[in-house]
Amino acid sequence: MPSESSHRFLDEVSSRQSEAEFAGSKIRILRGQALPYGATRTPHGLNFAVVSRHATDAWLVIASDETSKHLILRLDPSINRTGDVWHVRVEGLPDTIRYGWRMDGPRDTPHQFDPNRLLLDPYAKILSCGHEWNDPCTSARMGVVMDYRIHRDEQDRNPEIRRADTIIYELHVRGFTIDPSSGVRYPGTYAGLVEKIDYLRSLGVTSVELLPVDEFDENDCPFVNPITGERLRNFWGYNTVSYAAIKSGYSWTPRNESPWNEFCGMIQAFHHAGMEVILDVVYNHTAEGDDRGPVQSFKGLDNCLYYMLDETGRYRNFTGCGNTVNSNHPIVRDLVLKMLEARVSETGVDGLRFDLASVLGRDRYGHALENPPLVERISENAILARSKLIAEPWDAGGLYQVGSFPGGKRWMAWNGQYRDDVRRFWTGHEGMLSALATRICGSPDLFGNQGPTSSVNFVTCHDGFTLYDLVSYNHKHNEANGENNRDGSDANYSWNCGVEGPTDDPQVIALRHRLVRNFLATLLVSQGVPMIMAGDEFLRTQQGNNNAWCQDNEISWVDWSLAESNADLVRFTREMIALRKRHPVLRRDTFPRGDGIRPDIVWHGTRPFHPDFSRQSHFLAFTLDGHGQDRGGAADRDIYVGMNAWREAIVIEVPHSPTGRQWRLAVETGALPPKDIFEPETGPQIGFGQSMVLPPYSMLILVSEE
Repeated sequence: MPSESSHRFLDEVSSRQSEAEFAGSKIRILRGQALPYGATRTPHGLNFAVVSRHATDAWLVIASDETSKHLILRLDPSINRTGDVWHVRVEGLPDTIRYGWRMDGPRDTPHQFDPNRLLLDPYAKILSCGHEWNDPCTSARMGVVMDYRIHRDEQDRNPEIRRADTIIYELHVRGFTIDPSSGVRYPGTYAGLVEKIDYLRSLGVTSVELLPVDEFDENDCPFVNPITGERLRNFWGYNTVSYAAIKSGYSWTPRNESPWNEFCGMIQAFHHAGMEVILDVVYNHTAEGDDRGPVQSFKGLDNCLYYMLDETGRYRNFTGCGNTVNSNHPIVRDLVLKMLEARVSETGVDGLRFDLASVLGRDRYGHALENPPLVERISENAILARSKLIAEPWDAGGLYQVGSFPGGKRWMAWNGQYRDDVRRFWTGHEGMLSALATRICGSPDLFGNQGPTSSVNFVTCHDGFTLYDLVSYNHKHNEANGENNRDGSDANYSWNCGVEGPTDDPQVIALRHRLVRNFLATLLVSQGVPMIMAGDEFLRTQQGNNNAWCQDNEISWVDWSLAESNADLVRFTREMIALRKRHPVLRRDTFPRGDGIRPDIVWHGTRPFHPDFSRQSHFLAFTLDGHGQDRGGAADRDIYVGMNAWREAIVIEVPHSPTGRQWRLAVETGALPPKDIFEPETGPQIGFGQSMVLPPYSMLILVSEE
């Protein structure tokens, strides 16, 4: 960020003065109030307040759009300081102003005070230099105060979809529609996403989860594509500049209040369609990085208050991104809560997914807390009480808390164990049947005290291979990221089906498509909350790149032409989602029980009631009893699922349905479309005791008649 000292015309006045000249008018300078933080319009002017415990001097910098002249107001600690809060009230300012802070204090480690550095107010909801994507900001960014209030429409209502009924679709706002194939009028924007709501609703997903939309700088990526020589971009946005401001580059008109208008309109459009919006939020680190990173806000305001530092003053790095936010400090805790409350109350978002959430459970020394104050306050917050809370329950410092995240039942959590076990089963690993059965039941080994809907099940997400790349590459191919292919995980549990990457071999292509159907079907018959990554339903590829965070190009952009060329897979996904929605037995609030007089679930092998959980076995089958003990006695069909991950065809014997009703074929992933999936009551009848051949790497689903 450019230094504020680069401005040519500066006037400095002391807060001891009662009046001053600014933008051609007289202004009055008063003591002000310590609360609320940020810039607040009052009946008697603008009140400014910011926290800095260790600062010895503070300046408020004010600018007007009508002149290049800046007013620098030096605060008197004896007048304008209450505790650790610096504050001042100014009357007579123009309706629209820009502002920032300058702080001075100790110059020794670990402090980062520099009186010449202009700093962003952490509570500023609108930033200056709002710009289109990839249009670099050439001046120091400041907060903007204008006659505008962020609000949601009075008629807007949250859908409040039950956890058990939720189907999440993870997407990137820009990447979802920026490719010309999207056919939208406003590509790469919040408005462009609205244009795809009809598609998402027709697919059947209930909730979209957006990668970060807090303000970040896409131009802060230090790497160059060694193949093309192009400068890479911070595409994903996990490098927050401001927690309070919305990403202006995702707006069709990115300046001033327009991004907020467009963002709120997008949320309301989803709500009108009966769908939820979940935001991916990043409170574990910021874009200021380590000691080599820029000074934008927290560092210059009070470095050792806002960040975790070790005994030598260096940044503790539990995020892999250079710094770690000191999130359990009371001041930082309050900041995070205010940001979350604002997103929910002002814009109407339905849920929050916390990136590297385990960081939120560490104290200032990095120790894991049994009952972290921030997590507890989020869990018990009144405004967030009906919002979905989702943890990514690990961090880069070694904490792995799948099933043990300290938020308990209030939280859902990404189930990385589900991802790994399902991948290993379908790619032929031995000894996976017991683990697979546990994952299908909602992971009671991990979430036994919480229930299956605490588990967010996924096979792919933004971080890793796409679904098609999972069955097309044995190894990651991240050379374009400029890090010599060292970045990204090596533990992908993938299989290229015999050919690395693109191929014209029809047998390989058919096998890959079959495996994709297997993964989607497994995900949608598992207890828990399923999450699908955008474009997986029509075989989006990242060309083997499993860490495309810096690729603002065809690697990351969704190619919508694939939705036409792979329409059969779109249909398969849509019908599988519909099957899940039709059957409460697939969407339980409690774990299915395999014991008792009438078990909810019964396991089978190639012969009924004879499951083979040996290490060499690659076939698993089960029946779900639709007799209606779950969900208050709601009756359902019986369901049989058979899964063959062996390289050869096998013959199975079909068991009786638990309620004695006739089976009908619903899904057969080994069959060619359109016979891979049937609409209700249209599949052929299957008799009890009938022998059926399951092709290699295929899956079978039977549903009993009404």
